[in-house]
Amino acid sequence: MKRTVKQVKLKDIVLGDGRVTIQSMLNRPAEDIAGSVAQAVQLEKAGCEIVRAAIPNREAVSLVPAIKERIHIPLVADIHFDYRLALECAAAGIDKIRINPGNIGSDENVKKVADTCRNSGIPIRIGVNSGSVEKHILAKYGAPTPEALVESALYHVRLLERFDFDDIVISIKSSHVPTMVAAYELLAEQCPYPLHLGVTEAGTERMGLVKSAAGIGSLLLHGIGDTIRVSLTADPVKEIYAAKDILRALGLRNDGIEIVSCPTCGRTKIDLIGLASRIEEALKDSNKHLKVAVMGCVVNGPGEAREADIGIAGGDGCAVLFKKGEIIRKIPEEEVITQLLREIEAM
Repeated sequence: MKRTVKQVKLKDIVLGDGRVTIQSMLNRPAEDIAGSVAQAVQLEKAGCEIVRAAIPNREAVSLVPAIKERIHIPLVADIHFDYRLALECAAAGIDKIRINPGNIGSDENVKKVADTCRNSGIPIRIGVNSGSVEKHILAKYGAPTPEALVESALYHVRLLERFDFDDIVISIKSSHVPTMVAAYELLAEQCPYPLHLGVTEAGTERMGLVKSAAGIGSLLLHGIGDTIRVSLTADPVKEIYAAKDILRALGLRNDGIEIVSCPTCGRTKIDLIGLASRIEEALKDSNKHLKVAVMGCVVNGPGEAREADIGIAGGDGCAVLFKKGEIIRKIPEEEVITQLLREIEAM
């Protein structure tokens, strides 16, 4: 589906312009200012394009200027229950606010946040998930179904619109992938706002990546989604690498190295699994747009990986180096990584 999206400006980023941006969230204790700043810097270096910080109390508002002084990417304040925290973050220079309008009190409180954000040019993300659906909506549907999630999100959208605010981004996350996908599909048909995709509480690094790739990937393939967060119970930097990999696999990013490698078989006479892992790690921060093949033997080396820019195919304690399917030379196993990286650096 081709979805027309209302563009929402977030510092130097425009959500809804066709490019899918990558987000993550700090997980240092809010009172650890130095640690939070250091983590924000680390995330930006890893390729994070929007970073979010929890603001659970007034003391945590001091995170905003401290972090913004050190990073160049937009900073989002994650706020629950106390609308005054949103107002204070706005005054401190925050770039975006994430709220669930239903848990910050009366409509008048929501209006104060909307007025402040409109006057300051600060977008608001409405964040709805399975655990935040209003009781009357749950009673109507019997469970946090896709329809319930969408109704909850649109209720909050209409509330902000009533207060003349429409710089809105929406997320409706679920830990159940089919529910998450169906909810975003329904929402995409009913409103023009940019959508923040994610599978909430997705799990540890292994299962969280699988769930996120399935949910986020299926939506992006159908033209739904403007910014993503891969939620992992892990170091947030791993969320960035996972998000990059998902976008590259979908053909939505062409920055960085794409590695193709075979699963090995009885013909393999080289430590291909170890080599592939070490090569991937060595190239994870490269910005070169190259396809690198790491293949187990000459049967499915230069032939199957003919489209690769460069690659190696294992032999008996050695490997052949090839470019665009043409064999260049043979390399001893112990020199494979060194020589391959040297060739890539020169490309």
